[in-house]
Parts: sequence; structure tokens; C-alpha cells
Amino acid sequence: MKDFGALMKQAQAMQSKLQEAQARMAETEVQGQAGNGLVRLTLKGTGELKSIAIDESVLEPGEGELVGDLILAAHADAKAKLDAAQAEHMKAAAGPLAGMNLPGLKF
Repeated sequence: MKDFGALMKQAQAMQSKLQEAQARMAETEVQGQAGNGLVRLTLKGTGELKSIAIDESVLEPGEGELVGDLILAAHADAKAKLDAAQAEHMKAAAGPLAGMNLPGLKF
């Protein structure tokens, strides 16, 4: 039964580290851009869109579709960075269990 107690302590420590990683992730912000910086946006670690900046040079009549495409591309760029940051936070928290494909844990 001694091994079970040690296992429970390890599980509790990992749970604590995962909660800390989630809290750090919530404070994380990433920027995405498209069109050589013509459109830039910021995503919070929760996935919430914080800001969008659009260069005035693309705000011409008839450029609505282009602006929409640039916003989507900037969002995809930021989302990829957010996913990478989340993976790094979780790997750091999981320690030796990272990469073991445990059910319910995404690393």
C-alpha cells in the first residue's frame, strides 16, 4: 500500500502543476499577423480575441474581401502560436509523463 500512497502524492503534485500551467496560459497573449503586418491581432490564452489592428491602406472601397481574408489568416497565425504555447506549458507541467498519450491529458 506504500506504493499507492506515493502514486497518489505524485498525482496530486502533477494536478497542482497542471493547474499552475493553466493559470499561466490564461495570462498568455499571442499576436498573429497577415499581409506583411497589414492586419495584426492579439489572442488571449483563453482564445478570446483581444484586439485587431488594420492598416488603413487596405481600407479602400472594394477591399472588403481582402480585409476579411487577412483577418482570417492573422487569426490562424495567432491560433497556431497559442496552441504551441499551450503545448509547451502542459509539457512543462507534465514532466516525465509528457508524450505518454494518457487518456484525458492533452500535451
